[in-house]
Amino acid sequence: MLQTDDLRRTALILVSIGLAWNLVEAVVAFWAGARVGSVALIAFGLDSIIELFAGGVLVWRLRQEGDEHQDEAAERRAQRLVGITFFVLAGYVGLHSVVSLGGWLPEPQPSLAGIGIAVASAVVMSILYVAKMRIASRMQSRALRAEAVESLFCDLQDLAILVGLGLNVLFSWWWADPVAALLLIPFFIKEGMENFSGHHDHEDDEHEHEDEGRSALVCFCLRCWYGLSRCRAVCCPA
Repeated sequence: MLQTDDLRRTALILVSIGLAWNLVEAVVAFWAGARVGSVALIAFGLDSIIELFAGGVLVWRLRQEGDEHQDEAAERRAQRLVGITFFVLAGYVGLHSVVSLGGWLPEPQPSLAGIGIAVASAVVMSILYVAKMRIASRMQSRALRAEAVESLFCDLQDLAILVGLGLNVLFSWWWADPVAALLLIPFFIKEGMENFSGHHDHEDDEHEHEDEGRSALVCFCLRCWYGLSRCRAVCCPA
């Protein structure tokens, strides 16, 4: 029980750090976006707001204490809420990208502050992802894994925005930003479906029961692409 409490406290610290960083991201992105008229940077800020909500859900989840049944129920509710944020993110990215490609929004403009916060975000959130996934695998917390993966995917989108801004500056390829963002939508939808349903990679019906114990396995190793897919390694504890 003591080890579980220690893991819970560590997870709370990591999520809280992520919340503080997302708040900084949102403020800088909105300020830089308004200053240079960059819709891409404003989108960056909105992503940070979505991450704030997902992190808030995890703080609520990690503060829940009860018996095993109550913990499992809280875990499922948190996982479903985080799953919904993936769908919101996919819808927003899709709409923003299509509108941008249609020419209804101004082309992204370069911003040193925006580029700086995107690079810093990639470094900070990648470190937090590794730390969160290690704790999630020890706690077997699917909700913590979902929040960590969402943060990583949001940063992938932020890097796509950064690449789009860079290609626009170097080659005037204004369409690079929305196209790169569109490529991430299938990943958002996949994670949303898995977390909302509470299952990962459903097997055929005849194998579903025998594999049920491993379907919810949270792992952080090479075979699961370090937490991005379901782990099938026999060395990993169920």
